[in-house]
Amino acid sequence: MTAPGEGAISPARVGPRLLAGGPIAAEIRASLAEDFARFKERWGYAPSLAIVLVGADAPSAVYLRQILRTCDKVGVSGRLVEIGADVTADGLCTEIERLNADPAVAGIIVQMPLPAHIPLRTVIDSIDPAKDIDGIHPRNAGLLSLGYEGFLPATAQAAVEILKRSGIEIAGKRVVVVGRSNVVGKPAALLLLREHGSVTILHSKTRDLGHHTRDAEILIVATGRPGLITGEMLSPGVVVVDVGINVVGEELVGDVDFESAKDVVAAITPVPGGVGPLTNALLLSHLLRAARDQAELGSAVAQGTTR
Repeated sequence: MTAPGEGAISPARVGPRLLAGGPIAAEIRASLAEDFARFKERWGYAPSLAIVLVGADAPSAVYLRQILRTCDKVGVSGRLVEIGADVTADGLCTEIERLNADPAVAGIIVQMPLPAHIPLRTVIDSIDPAKDIDGIHPRNAGLLSLGYEGFLPATAQAAVEILKRSGIEIAGKRVVVVGRSNVVGKPAALLLLREHGSVTILHSKTRDLGHHTRDAEILIVATGRPGLITGEMLSPGVVVVDVGINVVGEELVGDVDFESAKDVVAAITPVPGGVGPLTNALLLSHLLRAARDQAELGSAVAQGTTR
């Protein structure tokens, strides 16, 4: 009998481990469906999610259709509020404030990117932080930076959660984040620091990007630039979380060139099917929390006024 390590033949490698978000998302959705049913039984209504889309953007349309399908699966109302690209900043602000005031709407998402003529601050300042389930309001961003409880940007949270739920150790690892946006790169870096990763943030002005990405044991890529990271920019055995979702021709592709990366990495998220499904499930977990908080606050106010 051949002892392990003494002439034993190892199974041929068939490719990297795929970190699929679908099975994790399915577990979360199953629990959420039960939780939303209990919410409706207690409060007499199902909470609603309002998604604001300004203009037409192909990747956004794909992403939003997925969110609306997820709403259907867990038994909540998903409302797409489509606004023309020629809307003014004041017009968008008015629409958001209308949703803030609607008691049926428990959560609001404003899809990025916005048209160039609308300052991001229009959205950030207008959205009610209690309904800001994607964590872009300064109050929620501040709570995140301080390590307190607030609504987290769901895509950034999903990028970290897929590592944790896949059993990949973050503590002490050299973690590189490519991208510094307020909705993914920065919050992902903060969440990775919470997990005790040693975090470096790279961006469009970083010189010799590959030199730095090759140092990563865990690499998170969120740039919106298809195929930016190639296999030669990776060190063998790295774990890659590809947050990108880009439409190229008729295909959805990530920010990492999968074909050149697959023979180098130990594990990688597929696009589609990686971070996206988990993001959607986490958003609806945020919606449930927001709905509960709003319902309990409304009940407390009502009781206070009757005394």
